[in-house]
Amino acid sequence: MSTKHLARLVVTMGAVALGSLAGAATTVAQPMHILPAGGRTFEAPPTTAFCQQNFAINCYQPAQLAQAYGLNTLHSNGTTGSGETIVIVDAHGSPTIAHDLEVFDKAFGLPAPPSLTIRQDAGASKFDTTNPDDLSWGVETTLDVEWSHVFAPGAKILLEETPVSETEGVHGFPQIVEAENYVINHNLGDVISQSFGATEPTFPSKQSLLDLRSAFESAANHHVTVLGASGDNGATDAESDGTTLFPFRVNSWPSSDPLVTSVGGTMLSLSDAGNRLRPDVVWNDGFGAGGGGVSSIFARPAFQNGVQSVVGDSRGTPDIALSAAVNGAVDIYYSYQPGFNGWNIVGGTSEASPEFAGIVAMADQVAGHRIGLLNPLLYQMHEGQNGLVDVTDGNNSFAGVTGYNAGPGYDLASGVGTVDAARFVPALASLSH
Repeated sequence: MSTKHLARLVVTMGAVALGSLAGAATTVAQPMHILPAGGRTFEAPPTTAFCQQNFAINCYQPAQLAQAYGLNTLHSNGTTGSGETIVIVDAHGSPTIAHDLEVFDKAFGLPAPPSLTIRQDAGASKFDTTNPDDLSWGVETTLDVEWSHVFAPGAKILLEETPVSETEGVHGFPQIVEAENYVINHNLGDVISQSFGATEPTFPSKQSLLDLRSAFESAANHHVTVLGASGDNGATDAESDGTTLFPFRVNSWPSSDPLVTSVGGTMLSLSDAGNRLRPDVVWNDGFGAGGGGVSSIFARPAFQNGVQSVVGDSRGTPDIALSAAVNGAVDIYYSYQPGFNGWNIVGGTSEASPEFAGIVAMADQVAGHRIGLLNPLLYQMHEGQNGLVDVTDGNNSFAGVTGYNAGPGYDLASGVGTVDAARFVPALASLSH
Protein backbone atom coordinates (compact mmCIF):
# COMPACT_ATOMS: atom_id res chain seq x y z
CA MET A 1 0.00 0.00 0.00
CA SER A 2 1.48 3.32 -1.04
CA THR A 3 -0.89 5.72 0.65
CA LYS A 4 0.80 8.16 3.05
CA HIS A 5 -2.20 9.63 4.78
CA LEU A 6 -2.09 9.14 8.51
CA ALA A 7 -5.15 7.21 9.73
CA ARG A 8 -3.98 4.28 11.85
CA LEU A 9 -5.94 1.11 12.45
CA VAL A 10 -4.66 -2.28 13.50
CA VAL A 11 -5.56 -5.81 12.41
CA THR A 12 -6.49 -8.32 15.08
CA MET A 13 -9.11 -10.98 15.72
CA GLY A 14 -9.14 -11.00 19.48
CA ALA A 15 -7.71 -9.42 22.58
CA VAL A 16 -4.15 -8.22 22.13
CA ALA A 17 -1.39 -7.00 24.36
CA LEU A 18 -0.81 -3.31 23.75
CA GLY A 19 2.02 -2.78 21.32
CA SER A 20 2.11 -6.36 20.07
CA LEU A 21 0.95 -5.24 16.62
CA ALA A 22 3.34 -2.35 16.11
CA GLY A 23 5.35 -4.31 13.56
CA ALA A 24 9.06 -4.39 12.93
CA ALA A 25 10.97 -1.43 14.25
CA THR A 26 11.96 -0.23 10.80
CA THR A 27 8.58 -0.26 9.05
CA VAL A 28 5.50 1.91 9.02
CA ALA A 29 2.37 0.33 10.45
CA GLN A 30 0.10 0.71 7.43
CA PRO A 31 -3.48 1.95 7.81
CA MET A 32 -5.60 -1.15 8.40
CA HIS A 33 -8.85 -2.17 10.03
CA ILE A 34 -9.58 -3.61 13.40
CA LEU A 35 -11.87 -6.53 12.57
CA PRO A 36 -13.70 -8.84 14.97
CA ALA A 37 -13.58 -12.59 14.57
CA GLY A 38 -15.08 -13.61 11.26
CA GLY A 39 -13.53 -10.73 9.36
CA ARG A 40 -16.48 -8.33 9.57
CA THR A 41 -16.86 -4.83 10.88
CA PHE A 42 -18.96 -4.17 13.98
CA GLU A 43 -22.74 -4.04 13.69
CA ALA A 44 -23.01 -1.44 16.45
CA PRO A 45 -20.72 1.41 17.54
CA PRO A 46 -17.99 -0.06 19.78
CA THR A 47 -17.99 1.09 23.38
CA THR A 48 -15.01 1.58 25.65
CA ALA A 49 -15.88 -1.59 27.54
CA PHE A 50 -16.15 -3.57 24.29
CA CYS A 51 -12.74 -2.42 23.09
CA GLN A 52 -11.14 -3.10 26.44
CA GLN A 53 -12.55 -6.62 26.52
CA ASN A 54 -11.83 -7.52 22.90
CA PHE A 55 -8.69 -5.55 22.04
CA ALA A 56 -7.18 -4.47 25.37
CA ILE A 57 -7.39 -0.83 24.30
CA ASN A 58 -9.77 2.05 24.92
CA CYS A 59 -12.04 3.43 22.23
CA TYR A 60 -14.32 6.43 22.43
CA GLN A 61 -17.62 7.73 21.12
CA PRO A 62 -18.52 11.38 20.38
CA ALA A 63 -20.14 12.09 23.74
CA GLN A 64 -16.95 11.10 25.55
CA LEU A 65 -14.71 13.49 23.63
CA ALA A 66 -17.38 16.19 23.80
CA GLN A 67 -17.20 15.97 27.57
CA ALA A 68 -13.42 15.69 27.67
CA TYR A 69 -12.84 18.80 25.55
CA GLY A 70 -15.60 20.99 26.95
CA LEU A 71 -17.58 20.94 23.71
CA ASN A 72 -20.92 20.58 25.49
CA THR A 73 -20.58 24.03 27.03
CA LEU A 74 -19.91 25.59 23.64
CA HIS A 75 -22.62 23.68 21.78
CA SER A 76 -25.26 24.45 24.39
CA ASN A 77 -24.46 28.14 23.99
CA GLY A 78 -24.91 27.99 20.23
CA THR A 79 -21.20 27.87 19.43
CA THR A 80 -21.23 25.06 16.89
CA GLY A 81 -19.28 26.46 13.94
CA SER A 82 -22.46 27.90 12.47
CA GLY A 83 -21.78 30.03 9.41
CA GLU A 84 -18.33 28.50 8.85
CA THR A 85 -17.10 25.90 6.37
CA ILE A 86 -14.55 23.19 7.14
CA VAL A 87 -12.62 21.97 4.11
CA ILE A 88 -11.45 18.35 4.15
CA VAL A 89 -8.88 17.39 1.50
CA ASP A 90 -8.41 13.71 0.67
CA ALA A 91 -7.37 11.71 -2.36
CA HIS A 92 -10.21 9.63 -3.88
CA GLY A 93 -12.62 10.41 -1.03
CA SER A 94 -15.48 8.02 -0.32
CA PRO A 95 -18.47 7.31 -2.59
CA THR A 96 -20.75 6.72 0.39
CA ILE A 97 -19.69 9.54 2.71
CA ALA A 98 -23.04 11.38 2.67
CA HIS A 99 -24.93 8.23 3.65
CA ASP A 100 -22.28 7.21 6.17
CA LEU A 101 -22.33 10.58 7.93
CA GLU A 102 -26.11 10.32 8.18
CA VAL A 103 -25.86 6.89 9.83
CA PHE A 104 -23.11 8.15 12.15
CA ASP A 105 -25.12 11.20 13.18
CA LYS A 106 -28.29 9.23 13.87
CA ALA A 107 -26.41 6.69 15.99
CA PHE A 108 -25.02 9.39 18.25
CA GLY A 109 -27.87 11.89 18.19
CA LEU A 110 -25.94 14.50 16.24
CA PRO A 111 -27.67 17.00 13.95
CA ALA A 112 -26.97 16.82 10.24
CA PRO A 113 -24.51 19.48 9.04
CA PRO A 114 -26.04 22.46 7.22
CA SER A 115 -24.46 21.00 4.09
CA LEU A 116 -21.96 18.40 2.92
CA THR A 117 -20.55 19.34 -0.47
CA ILE A 118 -18.24 17.12 -2.49
CA ARG A 119 -16.02 18.69 -5.13
CA GLN A 120 -13.24 17.45 -7.41
CA ASP A 121 -11.64 20.70 -8.52
CA ALA A 122 -8.26 19.14 -9.35
CA GLY A 123 -9.73 16.57 -11.74
CA ALA A 124 -12.18 13.72 -11.68
CA SER A 125 -11.39 11.04 -9.11
CA LYS A 126 -12.70 7.49 -9.33
CA PHE A 127 -13.06 5.24 -6.29
CA ASP A 128 -12.25 1.59 -6.96
CA THR A 129 -13.66 -0.73 -4.28
CA THR A 130 -11.13 -3.39 -5.30
CA ASN A 131 -8.13 -1.09 -4.84
CA PRO A 132 -6.62 -1.22 -1.32
CA ASP A 133 -5.23 2.28 -1.77
CA ASP A 134 -8.65 3.74 -2.50
CA LEU A 135 -10.19 1.80 0.40
CA SER A 136 -7.57 3.19 2.73
CA TRP A 137 -8.33 6.74 1.63
CA GLY A 138 -11.98 5.90 2.27
CA VAL A 139 -11.11 5.30 5.92
CA GLU A 140 -9.30 8.61 6.00
CA THR A 141 -12.16 10.51 4.41
CA THR A 142 -14.70 8.93 6.76
CA LEU A 143 -12.67 9.84 9.83
CA ASP A 144 -12.06 13.40 8.67
CA VAL A 145 -15.66 14.18 7.81
CA GLU A 146 -17.36 12.45 10.74
CA TRP A 147 -15.07 13.81 13.45
CA SER A 148 -14.79 17.37 12.21
CA HIS A 149 -18.60 17.27 12.39
CA VAL A 150 -18.56 15.94 15.96
CA PHE A 151 -16.53 18.94 17.10
CA ALA A 152 -18.38 21.58 15.05
CA PRO A 153 -21.84 20.18 14.27
CA GLY A 154 -23.11 23.51 12.95
CA ALA A 155 -20.36 23.99 10.37
CA LYS A 156 -20.75 23.23 6.70
CA ILE A 157 -18.38 20.61 5.31
CA LEU A 158 -16.66 20.76 1.94
CA LEU A 159 -14.87 17.57 0.89
CA GLU A 160 -12.27 18.14 -1.83
CA GLU A 161 -11.45 14.80 -3.46
CA THR A 162 -8.21 14.76 -5.44
CA PRO A 163 -7.42 12.21 -8.17
CA VAL A 164 -3.84 11.22 -7.25
CA SER A 165 -2.73 9.62 -3.97
CA GLU A 166 -0.27 11.56 -1.88
CA THR A 167 2.55 9.14 -1.06
CA GLU A 168 6.05 10.51 -0.51
CA GLY A 169 7.90 13.40 -2.06
CA VAL A 170 6.03 15.49 -4.63
CA HIS A 171 3.59 12.75 -5.71
CA GLY A 172 -0.04 13.79 -5.30
CA PHE A 173 0.73 17.28 -4.03
CA PRO A 174 0.26 19.21 -7.31
CA GLN A 175 -3.38 18.08 -7.34
CA ILE A 176 -3.80 18.90 -3.64
CA VAL A 177 -2.36 22.37 -4.19
CA GLU A 178 -4.64 22.92 -7.20
CA ALA A 179 -7.72 21.92 -5.22
CA GLU A 180 -6.81 24.08 -2.23
CA ASN A 181 -6.06 27.08 -4.42
CA TYR A 182 -9.47 26.68 -6.05
CA VAL A 183 -11.18 26.61 -2.66
CA ILE A 184 -9.32 29.69 -1.45
CA ASN A 185 -9.66 31.70 -4.67
CA HIS A 186 -13.40 31.02 -4.82
CA ASN A 187 -14.01 31.76 -1.14
CA LEU A 188 -15.39 28.29 -0.44
CA GLY A 189 -13.99 27.57 3.03
CA ASP A 190 -12.63 28.97 6.27
CA VAL A 191 -10.38 26.24 7.69
CA ILE A 192 -8.58 23.48 5.75
CA SER A 193 -7.69 20.16 7.39
CA GLN A 194 -4.91 17.98 5.93
CA SER A 195 -4.46 14.48 7.39
CA PHE A 196 -1.46 13.54 5.26
CA GLY A 197 2.21 14.32 4.93
CA ALA A 198 5.43 13.48 3.11
CA THR A 199 8.76 13.20 4.89
CA GLU A 200 10.95 16.19 4.07
CA PRO A 201 13.99 14.16 2.86
CA THR A 202 11.81 12.33 0.29
CA PHE A 203 11.42 15.47 -1.81
CA PRO A 204 13.94 15.57 -4.69
CA SER A 205 15.13 19.00 -3.60
CA LYS A 206 14.27 21.77 -1.17
CA GLN A 207 12.98 23.84 -4.08
CA SER A 208 10.62 21.06 -5.20
CA LEU A 209 8.91 21.36 -1.82
CA LEU A 210 8.93 25.15 -1.76
CA ASP A 211 7.30 25.18 -5.21
CA LEU A 212 4.21 23.57 -3.65
CA ARG A 213 3.46 26.32 -1.11
CA SER A 214 1.22 28.56 -3.21
CA ALA A 215 -2.01 27.45 -1.55
CA PHE A 216 -0.63 28.14 1.93
CA GLU A 217 0.59 31.57 0.88
CA SER A 218 -2.82 32.31 -0.61
CA ALA A 219 -4.55 31.00 2.51
CA ALA A 220 -2.54 33.37 4.69
CA ASN A 221 -3.46 36.29 2.43
CA HIS A 222 -7.15 35.33 2.54
CA HIS A 223 -7.15 34.60 6.30
CA VAL A 224 -7.96 30.93 5.79
CA THR A 225 -6.60 28.65 8.50
CA VAL A 226 -4.59 25.63 7.31
CA LEU A 227 -3.95 22.61 9.54
CA GLY A 228 -1.67 19.61 9.04
CA ALA A 229 -1.40 16.35 10.96
CA SER A 230 2.08 16.02 12.47
CA GLY A 231 2.47 12.30 11.69
CA ASP A 232 2.10 8.93 13.38
CA ASN A 233 5.70 7.75 13.63
CA GLY A 234 7.01 9.90 16.43
CA ALA A 235 10.29 11.64 15.71
CA THR A 236 10.86 9.61 12.53
CA ASP A 237 8.79 8.98 9.40
CA ALA A 238 8.68 7.06 6.13
CA GLU A 239 11.37 6.86 3.50
CA SER A 240 10.58 7.15 -0.21
CA ASP A 241 9.24 3.59 -0.37
CA GLY A 242 6.46 4.63 1.98
CA THR A 243 7.19 1.69 4.26
CA THR A 244 10.68 1.84 5.77
CA LEU A 245 11.26 4.42 8.46
CA PHE A 246 14.29 6.67 8.57
CA PRO A 247 16.67 5.49 11.33
CA PHE A 248 17.09 9.06 12.57
CA ARG A 249 14.95 12.09 13.37
CA VAL A 250 13.06 13.64 10.45
CA ASN A 251 10.00 15.82 9.96
CA SER A 252 7.14 15.87 7.45
CA TRP A 253 5.48 18.50 5.28
CA PRO A 254 2.98 20.20 5.18
CA SER A 255 2.94 19.96 8.97
CA SER A 256 6.41 21.52 9.10
CA ASP A 257 5.40 24.56 7.07
CA PRO A 258 5.28 27.76 9.16
CA LEU A 259 2.07 28.73 7.30
CA VAL A 260 0.41 25.53 8.60
CA THR A 261 -0.64 24.77 12.16
CA SER A 262 0.84 21.39 13.03
CA VAL A 263 -1.53 19.20 15.05
CA GLY A 264 0.14 16.48 17.10
CA GLY A 265 -1.24 13.60 19.11
CA THR A 266 -2.20 12.89 22.71
CA MET A 267 -3.58 9.84 24.49
CA LEU A 268 -6.65 10.34 26.67
CA SER A 269 -7.81 8.09 29.48
CA LEU A 270 -11.55 8.60 29.89
CA SER A 271 -14.45 7.16 31.84
CA ASP A 272 -17.61 6.06 30.06
CA ALA A 273 -18.95 9.55 30.70
CA GLY A 274 -15.89 11.18 29.16
CA ASN A 275 -14.32 12.39 32.38
CA ARG A 276 -10.54 12.20 32.56
CA LEU A 277 -9.14 9.46 34.74
CA ARG A 278 -5.68 11.01 34.48
CA PRO A 279 -4.06 13.89 32.56
CA ASP A 280 -3.45 13.52 28.83
CA VAL A 281 -0.03 12.27 27.75
CA VAL A 282 1.84 12.27 24.45
CA TRP A 283 0.47 9.60 22.13
CA ASN A 284 2.96 6.72 22.15
CA ASP A 285 1.14 3.42 22.61
CA GLY A 286 3.18 0.93 20.58
CA PHE A 287 0.89 1.27 17.55
CA GLY A 288 2.27 4.72 16.74
CA ALA A 289 3.37 8.01 18.27
CA GLY A 290 2.63 11.65 17.65
CA GLY A 291 4.94 13.25 15.11
CA GLY A 292 7.20 16.06 16.21
CA GLY A 293 10.65 17.52 15.78
CA VAL A 294 12.49 20.19 13.83
CA SER A 295 12.34 20.91 10.12
CA SER A 296 15.30 20.47 7.78
CA ILE A 297 13.67 22.90 5.32
CA PHE A 298 12.25 25.81 7.28
CA ALA A 299 14.10 28.14 9.62
CA ARG A 300 12.61 29.13 12.96
CA PRO A 301 9.65 31.44 12.28
CA ALA A 302 9.24 34.58 14.33
CA PHE A 303 6.30 33.13 16.26
CA GLN A 304 8.67 30.52 17.74
CA ASN A 305 11.33 32.99 18.87
CA GLY A 306 10.02 32.61 22.40
CA VAL A 307 10.79 28.88 22.32
CA GLN A 308 14.20 29.19 20.66
CA SER A 309 15.74 27.21 23.49
CA VAL A 310 13.63 24.23 22.36
CA VAL A 311 13.59 24.52 18.56
CA GLY A 312 16.97 26.14 17.95
CA ASP A 313 17.23 27.74 14.53
CA SER A 314 14.57 25.54 12.89
CA ARG A 315 10.80 25.39 12.67
CA GLY A 316 9.56 23.02 15.36
CA THR A 317 6.42 20.86 15.36
CA PRO A 318 3.79 20.22 16.54
CA ASP A 319 2.12 23.47 17.52
CA ILE A 320 -0.78 21.89 19.44
CA ALA A 321 -2.04 18.36 20.14
CA LEU A 322 -5.36 16.52 20.40
CA SER A 323 -6.65 12.97 20.74
CA ALA A 324 -4.86 10.59 18.34
CA ALA A 325 -3.97 7.36 20.15
CA VAL A 326 -4.96 3.95 18.85
CA ASN A 327 -5.35 3.12 22.53
CA GLY A 328 -8.18 5.63 22.59
CA ALA A 329 -9.39 5.23 19.01
CA VAL A 330 -12.68 6.74 17.87
CA ASP A 331 -15.70 5.13 16.23
CA ILE A 332 -16.36 5.61 12.53
CA TYR A 333 -19.00 4.23 10.16
CA TYR A 334 -18.55 3.45 6.45
CA SER A 335 -20.36 1.45 3.78
CA TYR A 336 -18.17 1.74 0.68
CA GLN A 337 -16.45 -1.64 1.01
CA PRO A 338 -18.58 -4.63 -0.05
CA GLY A 339 -18.65 -7.25 2.68
CA PHE A 340 -17.01 -4.96 5.25
CA ASN A 341 -19.63 -2.28 5.79
CA GLY A 342 -20.27 -1.15 9.33
CA TRP A 343 -18.55 0.34 12.35
CA ASN A 344 -14.85 0.45 13.02
CA ILE A 345 -12.34 2.32 15.17
CA VAL A 346 -9.39 4.44 14.12
CA GLY A 347 -6.66 6.60 15.62
CA GLY A 348 -3.78 8.77 14.47
CA THR A 349 -3.09 12.45 14.03
CA SER A 350 -5.53 12.07 11.11
CA GLU A 351 -8.09 12.24 13.90
CA ALA A 352 -6.52 15.21 15.67
CA SER A 353 -6.43 17.51 12.64
CA PRO A 354 -10.16 17.42 11.75
CA GLU A 355 -11.04 17.66 15.44
CA PHE A 356 -9.01 20.84 15.71
CA ALA A 357 -10.59 22.09 12.49
CA GLY A 358 -13.91 21.96 14.32
CA ILE A 359 -12.45 24.00 17.17
CA VAL A 360 -11.14 26.60 14.73
CA ALA A 361 -14.54 26.82 13.02
CA MET A 362 -16.14 27.59 16.37
CA ALA A 363 -13.51 30.22 17.14
CA ASP A 364 -14.18 31.84 13.74
CA GLN A 365 -17.88 31.92 14.59
CA VAL A 366 -17.25 33.61 17.94
CA ALA A 367 -14.80 36.07 16.41
CA GLY A 368 -17.21 36.95 13.64
CA HIS A 369 -14.46 36.61 11.05
CA ARG A 370 -11.83 34.20 9.82
CA ILE A 371 -8.90 34.07 12.19
CA GLY A 372 -6.54 32.80 9.51
CA LEU A 373 -2.97 31.89 10.43
CA LEU A 374 -3.18 30.69 14.03
CA ASN A 375 0.44 30.15 14.93
CA PRO A 376 1.36 33.66 16.16
CA LEU A 377 -1.73 33.61 18.39
CA LEU A 378 -1.06 30.12 19.77
CA TYR A 379 2.37 31.14 20.97
CA GLN A 380 0.96 34.29 22.56
CA MET A 381 -1.59 32.10 24.34
CA HIS A 382 1.21 29.83 25.46
CA GLU A 383 2.44 32.64 27.66
CA GLY A 384 -0.81 32.63 29.62
CA GLN A 385 -3.69 30.23 30.22
CA ASN A 386 -6.53 30.88 27.75
CA GLY A 387 -7.75 27.29 27.68
CA LEU A 388 -4.39 25.77 26.77
CA VAL A 389 -3.64 22.70 28.87
CA ASP A 390 0.03 21.80 29.17
CA VAL A 391 0.98 18.19 28.39
CA THR A 392 3.96 17.34 30.56
CA ASP A 393 4.24 13.54 30.38
CA GLY A 394 5.35 11.14 27.66
CA ASN A 395 7.62 11.21 24.63
CA ASN A 396 7.51 10.47 20.90
CA SER A 397 10.40 8.02 20.61
CA PHE A 398 9.39 5.38 18.08
CA ALA A 399 10.85 2.54 16.02
CA GLY A 400 14.23 2.82 17.69
CA VAL A 401 14.56 6.57 17.06
CA THR A 402 14.88 8.63 20.22
CA GLY A 403 12.32 11.39 20.18
CA TYR A 404 11.46 14.28 22.43
CA ASN A 405 10.08 14.42 25.95
CA ALA A 406 7.06 16.39 27.02
CA GLY A 407 7.61 18.82 29.83
CA PRO A 408 6.45 22.16 31.21
CA GLY A 409 5.77 24.66 28.43
CA TYR A 410 6.39 24.12 24.73
CA ASP A 411 8.00 20.86 23.62
CA LEU A 412 8.56 18.92 20.40
CA ALA A 413 6.22 16.13 21.47
CA SER A 414 3.02 18.07 22.28
CA GLY A 415 3.59 21.65 21.15
CA VAL A 416 2.04 24.26 23.41
CA GLY A 417 -0.25 21.53 24.78
CA THR A 418 -3.86 20.53 24.26
CA VAL A 419 -7.08 22.48 24.81
CA ASP A 420 -10.08 22.99 27.03
CA ALA A 421 -12.22 24.13 24.11
CA ALA A 422 -14.82 25.85 26.31
CA ARG A 423 -12.13 28.36 27.35
CA PHE A 424 -9.83 28.11 24.34
CA VAL A 425 -12.40 29.03 21.69
CA PRO A 426 -13.43 32.40 23.18
CA ALA A 427 -9.84 33.20 24.11
CA LEU A 428 -8.58 32.54 20.58
CA ALA A 429 -11.44 34.58 19.12
CA SER A 430 -10.66 37.47 21.45
CA LEU A 431 -6.95 37.48 20.57
CA SER A 432 -7.79 37.61 16.87
CA HIS A 433 -9.33 41.09 17.09
